[in-house]
Amino acid sequence: MKAVRWTSAEKPDLELHDEPTPTPTDHEVLVRVHAASLNFRDQVILNGQYGGPTKKNGIPLSDGAGEVVAVGDGVTRANVGDRVSASCNPHWVGGPMQAEYHLNSLGISADGWLSEYILMHENAVVHLPEYLSYIEAASLPCAAVTAWTGLNLSSPLQPGQTVLVQGTGGVALFSLQVARMFGARVLAITSSDEKAEMLKSLGAESVVNYSTFPDWDREILELTDGKGVDKVVDIAGEKTIVKSAASCRIGGEIAIVGFTSGIGGGLPPIDILSRSLRVAGTAIGPRLNFEALLAAMAQHEVKPVIDQVYPFAEYREAYQRLASGNHVGKVVIDVAH
Repeated sequence: MKAVRWTSAEKPDLELHDEPTPTPTDHEVLVRVHAASLNFRDQVILNGQYGGPTKKNGIPLSDGAGEVVAVGDGVTRANVGDRVSASCNPHWVGGPMQAEYHLNSLGISADGWLSEYILMHENAVVHLPEYLSYIEAASLPCAAVTAWTGLNLSSPLQPGQTVLVQGTGGVALFSLQVARMFGARVLAITSSDEKAEMLKSLGAESVVNYSTFPDWDREILELTDGKGVDKVVDIAGEKTIVKSAASCRIGGEIAIVGFTSGIGGGLPPIDILSRSLRVAGTAIGPRLNFEALLAAMAQHEVKPVIDQVYPFAEYREAYQRLASGNHVGKVVIDVAH
């Protein structure tokens, strides 16, 4: 099989290898990969800036979808021919995150999806609804599950609540789509009028262009009659967290799901105390969240936003598209072609 692996340099490169196709053992499932998608952290790893442990010379990408082609002894959660994706942390089935779940994280501390085949424990398997293509399904495991988890992190999202999303990356767009499925009102910020129109087409009620209105938190307060939003899904981190807090209502919630603008800065404790805010970080979510997300998406037949699809041979170009920051939605690699 063909597989892409990191090199062991301080700033890893990517190398294409020809390798034997693995054989599943007890409770393992072999999946023929049809598609895989990229996330911000995949580029961070190549930049040598990822803070956690990664597998030496591992196969990247935590997100993908494919067809089960073989199962090991004792497997009960999958059959040959099943259309599947996988939870990013295979043994995190439900409940809160535990340290040991990081030890087998697909595309990080264990081999991921940028290969013609992937071998996984059956605990990871998530079955796909028929209406989703492999390309579409491959975009979901990290960003979409993170959005679902973030919106329900401190308390369940309720119909009629107001949610603020930031930008047009994968987590932001999935947060918008998930919030609309719940019947929530969605406000958004972005960097251009063109992107603003796209966000409105997906269901955002109002969008603030932060290039035009750098004090975008004031605009969000005006749109909520001075009360602030119920929930913020904070993507950028350093450059947004203070304004995210200012955009919240008293007792509002901030789910920190990213660090695209850096990991410095900070939210003064007085901003949290004075507004009784609940601020929490999320690490994707368990398999049960992924399955709940898919059930809700199938009911509404929600389609993910795909930016561009690249053939397997152009995996470097896919990474370059991600690094450019010009993508809107998910960058996907069609591994089967």
